[in-house]
Amino acid sequence: MVDEGAVTVDGARIHYRAAGDGHPVVLLHGGIIDAAHVSWPPVFDRLAPEYYVLAPDLLGYGESDLIDDTYSIPRHAEIVAGVLDALDCGPVTLVGLSLGGGVAIQLALDRPDLVETLVPIDPFGLGRDLPNGHLSLFLARVQVFNRIAIAAFRRSRRLTRASLGGLVHDLDALPAAAVDAVYEEVKRPTAGAAFRRFRDAEVTRHGYRTTFTDRYDDLVVPTRLLHGAHDELFPVAWAERAAEGIPDAELHVLDDCAHWAPRENPDAVARHVDAAVAGR
Repeated sequence: MVDEGAVTVDGARIHYRAAGDGHPVVLLHGGIIDAAHVSWPPVFDRLAPEYYVLAPDLLGYGESDLIDDTYSIPRHAEIVAGVLDALDCGPVTLVGLSLGGGVAIQLALDRPDLVETLVPIDPFGLGRDLPNGHLSLFLARVQVFNRIAIAAFRRSRRLTRASLGGLVHDLDALPAAAVDAVYEEVKRPTAGAAFRRFRDAEVTRHGYRTTFTDRYDDLVVPTRLLHGAHDELFPVAWAERAAEGIPDAELHVLDDCAHWAPRENPDAVARHVDAAVAGR
């Protein structure tokens, strides 16, 4: 049975889903249009029979409050730490996708007392270069295009589905439930706002503000990196470099995935989380 609740951290109500019992596994979702119930349900359901699984909505996403704040990676990590402290949950196996992967790495660096094992999936923070160079910078500065795109997605499930083509290797194989989850989430009045604020905080003319490339030696927890072989947002080479630099790390490349492994191959993600827990 899934328990839904919320805790207040620094004046913001942070919503979460939780289920199961045993070793705590925390799942952090990605950015753009995402939330705990968008990316994680198939992995959540596979893990809950064996573990206590906690999946919060990051600040400004899903049912969590959108407040006047800095939506940087370090700030997101502070909020997640506050959630874990409030729920007396730790040390945990911390799993993070994309934006959530960057938050997970930041939290492992800032609060190693809370993180026993780290599983970043196609994480933000392994390189500074913007995926589309000056175009990415332009879109981050002229946020009206994001608002226009979201308004279009709200009117068309077909267009919403097509937009996911850049995140998955095989759009035809993507379950309808995944498309439906994004389509429902994009209808939320605040959809996209947290991501736009994230771009304000993290996208600069020199590239991404937060990178961990000079801090790999400081990661003191076992780290199992997962990366889609066909990821067009963050290159596999970044993950390969991270695996070489983090003292206790290994990389597993998922051949049938691009950037959205929890929806493209939840079985593989759950198996790797199992392995990370077993090896802790």
